[in-house]
Amino acid sequence: MPKFKIRHITHYKYEEPVRDSASQIMLYPIKDDHQEVVQHTIAITANPPVSTYTDYFGNEVGTFTHPFPHSELLIDSKLEVITQSRTIPLDSSPTVEQWSQLEKLKNQLAFIDFYKTEPFTDSSEIKKVVEDENCAACTPLKVVEDFTRYIFENFKYQKGITTVESTLDEIWKLKSGVCQDFAHMLLYMLRLVDIPARYVSGYVCPHKTDMRGEGATHAWVEAYLPLAGWVGYDPTNNCMVNDYHVRLAVGKNFTDCSPVKGTYRGTAGHTLDVTVSVQYEDGSSAKEQNEVLEENQEESTKSFTRNSFRRFQEMQMQQQ
Repeated sequence: MPKFKIRHITHYKYEEPVRDSASQIMLYPIKDDHQEVVQHTIAITANPPVSTYTDYFGNEVGTFTHPFPHSELLIDSKLEVITQSRTIPLDSSPTVEQWSQLEKLKNQLAFIDFYKTEPFTDSSEIKKVVEDENCAACTPLKVVEDFTRYIFENFKYQKGITTVESTLDEIWKLKSGVCQDFAHMLLYMLRLVDIPARYVSGYVCPHKTDMRGEGATHAWVEAYLPLAGWVGYDPTNNCMVNDYHVRLAVGKNFTDCSPVKGTYRGTAGHTLDVTVSVQYEDGSSAKEQNEVLEENQEESTKSFTRNSFRRFQEMQMQQQ
């Protein structure tokens, strides 16, 4: 039962005072049998009241506004969490029966969204890979493991080559990216063979290992298996998710789980700095400070939904 102290700081600085900030935060960890939240606080510039609600996927979401002129906005999340180890899923029942059970879920409301594939202009290549990798006699668990391994072995982990706006076509051609890209590719492959799969955002805290994504926001996939329910697989590290992964939110894709997003009125010139640090029980820590983003544009006079801030905000939030 490892315990982690995680600090996630999101800091915006504006060239000139802005106003009417409206933000959404998905920084509240999932609470269940595998994750116990010991303590969690979120401090925000000017201490605005935060309204929370539970979204369609069961995530806790916070919203707040900052109507008065301000030159910076700081969102400081401090989390202390205990995680439980997970057992390896059973895979003993007949293969045909397991696939039959998944087929029955396709029209159930709770699963419909997790069967839908995202747009892929030229999917012939990946479909060929899926056919080659998808053993007809394999169980759903074996398929998930094989697809996870395929992405790990055939995609290069490389920061800065993609953004949150990169399409599946672009990621497939590049065969490179970060955890967010790896997760989206695995989602597509699993859904293509009718295994319901969902995107997960959170943190990975492996402590003194060479796992990718340590000390930063992370992303992986949960597949629904007939004998085990939702089980996480991390294609960035080619492993089943265990007690070193901390979950924040689940959804169809990154857009459903973005840690912070919002809009404001005022100058588009701003910088965005995101820092995640993890402290372990022995006092050691891991920290990553994302590259500061600078963007200079003409003053925005359009509506909130057209403000370019949201686009660049999500780009900086790309999960590693």
